[in-house]
Amino acid sequence: MKSFISEDNIEQAICTRLSQPEYGWQRIECDPSVEGQNDLSKTGRANVEECILPEIFHNALRRINPGIDTEILDEIVREYRKDYTGTDMVDTNYKFYSQIRNGIKVKTRKQNREDFDIVQLIDFNNPKNNDFHCVNQMWIKGRFRYRRPDVLLFINGLPLVFIELKNSTVKIEESYNKNLVSYRTDIPNIFAINQICVLSNGLQTKIGAWNAGYEFFFEWLRVDDEKEKVDRKQIEEHGLSITNLIDGLFRKERLLDYIENFIFFDNKRIKIIAKNHQYLGVNNLMKSVENREELKGKLGVFWHTQGSGKSYSMVMFVRKVKRKLHGNFTFLVITDREDLDTQIHKTFVRSEVIGDKEECQPKNAAQLREFLSGNKPMVFTLIHKFQYDKTKKYPILSERNDIFVLVDEAHRTQYKQLAENMHTGLPNANYIAFTGTPLLGSKCLTNQWFGDYVSEYNFAQAIEDGSTVPLFYSRRVPEVGLTNDWLDTDIDQIVEDENLNDREKELLENSSSRILEVIKRDERLDKIAQDIAHHFPRRGFLGKGMVISVDKYTTVKMYDKVQKYWAEEKKNLVKERSHATTLEERDRLTAMLDYMNKVEMAVVISEDADETERFAAHGLDIILHRKKLSEITPDGKDIEDRFKDPNNPLCLVFVCAMWLTGFDVPSLSTLYLDKPMKGHTLMQAIARANRVYPSKSCGIVVDYVNVFKYMQRALNDYASNNNGSEYPAKDIETLIQNIDECITECEVFLMQLSINIEDIIAESNTLDQLELLRLAYVKILEKDEWKDRFKVLSNLLMNLYDASKPEIFERGWINDKFAPISYIHGLFCNQIDDEKLNRAKTRMAYTLDDSVSANVVEDPQAHYGIIYKSKVIDLSKLDVDAVRKVISESPYKALEVESLREYIEDTLKQLINKNCTRIVFSERYKNIIDRYNAGGSENEDYYEKLLQLIEDLKREQNRATEMDLAEEELEIFDLLIKDRKLTQKEEQKVKLAAKNLYKKLSEEKNNVMVVDWYKDEQPKQKVMTIIKDSLNNDLPESYDREVFATKTNLLMNHFIDMAVQGYGWLTA
Repeated sequence: MKSFISEDNIEQAICTRLSQPEYGWQRIECDPSVEGQNDLSKTGRANVEECILPEIFHNALRRINPGIDTEILDEIVREYRKDYTGTDMVDTNYKFYSQIRNGIKVKTRKQNREDFDIVQLIDFNNPKNNDFHCVNQMWIKGRFRYRRPDVLLFINGLPLVFIELKNSTVKIEESYNKNLVSYRTDIPNIFAINQICVLSNGLQTKIGAWNAGYEFFFEWLRVDDEKEKVDRKQIEEHGLSITNLIDGLFRKERLLDYIENFIFFDNKRIKIIAKNHQYLGVNNLMKSVENREELKGKLGVFWHTQGSGKSYSMVMFVRKVKRKLHGNFTFLVITDREDLDTQIHKTFVRSEVIGDKEECQPKNAAQLREFLSGNKPMVFTLIHKFQYDKTKKYPILSERNDIFVLVDEAHRTQYKQLAENMHTGLPNANYIAFTGTPLLGSKCLTNQWFGDYVSEYNFAQAIEDGSTVPLFYSRRVPEVGLTNDWLDTDIDQIVEDENLNDREKELLENSSSRILEVIKRDERLDKIAQDIAHHFPRRGFLGKGMVISVDKYTTVKMYDKVQKYWAEEKKNLVKERSHATTLEERDRLTAMLDYMNKVEMAVVISEDADETERFAAHGLDIILHRKKLSEITPDGKDIEDRFKDPNNPLCLVFVCAMWLTGFDVPSLSTLYLDKPMKGHTLMQAIARANRVYPSKSCGIVVDYVNVFKYMQRALNDYASNNNGSEYPAKDIETLIQNIDECITECEVFLMQLSINIEDIIAESNTLDQLELLRLAYVKILEKDEWKDRFKVLSNLLMNLYDASKPEIFERGWINDKFAPISYIHGLFCNQIDDEKLNRAKTRMAYTLDDSVSANVVEDPQAHYGIIYKSKVIDLSKLDVDAVRKVISESPYKALEVESLREYIEDTLKQLINKNCTRIVFSERYKNIIDRYNAGGSENEDYYEKLLQLIEDLKREQNRATEMDLAEEELEIFDLLIKDRKLTQKEEQKVKLAAKNLYKKLSEEKNNVMVVDWYKDEQPKQKVMTIIKDSLNNDLPESYDREVFATKTNLLMNHFIDMAVQGYGWLTA
């Protein structure tokens, strides 16, 4: 039985564990109460907006860099204390990660000459020389509200780990959707330096990069060894997931290792952080590197299944060797196809292991030998460039023992003469096989060449961990499948390659010719093409698709046939639409036709000499396809780029060998398999559909050859989990069973809210049934937690349902409870036009819109209203009693309040944009919502508090007019009187000071506050001088020297914040 674990339980467990001597983190407990929002005593920060611990950071810099001038270190601290909210946060995070890992280059003088030094922010080589702090409940002020992260982990005063917690009844996806996403908006500055984000509810814990989508967050369940058996049931029952993460990653040495060697950026934009299996696997490989002499150059086989990030693991390995081991190493990366060579080279360039101009891809065998004879740090090549005169012995290229040969997809490249040449030419090199499908059993050649497995991460583990999505197979046209045991032949090996040699052609003419004749029979291909044309547009999740045929000619023929039936299918849909009896049905058919009209298709096969004549002999035209393959779009995209782009209309490709290995298209969700395959070849092919992608719950393999009749043999080798009883590629019937289980979970949740799905189904009167559905929807709306939970559950249900289309219709699946849950989900997604609910929304909108003027004011100084949905709102015209009446009379109160909340939130943002001191209203609003969600107030009290807030906002909006101040002047006035008790006479002086300062800054703005003025000391000094001179003349005498300095600095920092974040009158 799963136990209940509160947020506080998890928080205390994390902080207590980390503060134990075994871990050695220092703990800082902040005051979580609202009264403690501005208490900075425990963190040493200058203000509540700051996200670093400045004193700790400064002391660490001095300790780690004893020879660097204090002034230089002070400037670095100042840079890290800034608010980076208005910057491109991805760029900012990239910049700070580079500095954290590599240090900061600073100018110095040595022996009266200009020189430079590197200031290290973290001592990665000596963990004890760093400070580690675990801080819980630290308030941080954003522009619109205060936020309080549950736990932050600091190294040398820098917040590198962010931890968000929920109690065990809340799914962690909800903490992502509701909390992490809102933190990015409310206090983005906390993520400027962040390296790891953690989400946990005690039963489950996931980590990811700060800006990653939820589907890219992953678990960390193995602590020391990838062979540890993961008992998920026990982990959930005892709440061990967060403990495993702490033990596996947050020990000081491990966290430093992870930050230094297992984080990088792809193309400076996409942050990559290592998954559990990558971290353990690469570190296992590092042990082999340390023992390379003992292993005699056979460093091992790195077997990580397709889709689990094997290329990134190669990058992490090379980065760590170059970083941590001393030596003049050369890394030789071997593939067996040009497209794979290009792809892996691009991965290393984009991750900045090598420069994009660096010459490291030899043009021919002679240049390869030249590269390897020298000391090139990185070389990328095809195994075929080891070709040599067969009558001569291959020459020794280098006897160095510091060459690392990384062979990608080693199962294909390593077992012929070319591999022997490579080993002869590099006799002392260190060899590592990276593969998703090693050759096993009687053909266990991968281990013979490379040694034992250094890391194993199979198909089933990847799915269980969420590194890949599960696969389901569908036998759609059983009569076209092969019935004889073709596995007894070698046909799958013969057709694996597009280009057959003479011996292979001879084999085809003998034992296998009958099988191929069956596969390529025209009548059979017609049935398959007709099914593809029917199936592809009727899928729920409209990802990319791939049709795999037996050879090049059949590939082109299949394209032609699908085109023919595609056109017929569209004609049939037009006819069907003309007979549609409901608007819903007509809209569905119209959407399907629109999709079919948009879809583009292409044939992707390698080029042969004299291919035009050869294809013409089969009655096929290859010229059109070859032209499309070589096309470059106006924006510079080739056919690969187009297919990888999820928004490009190229949605369906026809292949026979190209793109079946090493070609990643995350949005590819459907494979149409019509080629005999088994073993590693089959696993490579079906893995094209297993990549993680938003809203993609699984991959579908449509099996026309009857491959999955023989699938268990391959899965036993490559994909079974520890007990061998579960296989990750399952019949689509299992997917449909998952839908039933998800419906049950939704039903149980709704029962907790007193929503009985069976009662809704049992209601025979349609109008009454619709009313019950509306009331269910409104009930879920009442609490944010209920709404978030239902969205997570119903989104999962709809994703599974979409993934099962059209098979779920064809198999006659029925579950009466699906329709009402789907209807409620549709109301949340605005997919259902419900007249009564629309009328309720309209009534509230009409009442709120009484305060809306149709004239949009262009001059911000001409009016002090609020812009609401691109219109000006004068809150003084809002009739709060009318709003109160709408709520009290409505049968759908939660719906009316939802509209009211949206109105308040937009109003608050725009009010605060004009005056930062109004953040107190935002805090008050948050407290009202939090108190209600926690059950601390009844509905009526909740509604009334929101209405009282609007009344106070009305008064606040009018305050500038009452005080005869412009909005900009009022903000300066509020900042000057903050925390001060003044007489009426003194207040008048402060008003005058605010007016005069705003006037002077406005007059000088174009001269002094130019673009990026805050980055240059000279204009900053001029602005500060204007502030000081103006206030010195006008402020009352009670503003002594200390107060005067505080206020001038406060205003200066505020003006800088406005400029950096790009809001307010300074940027107008």
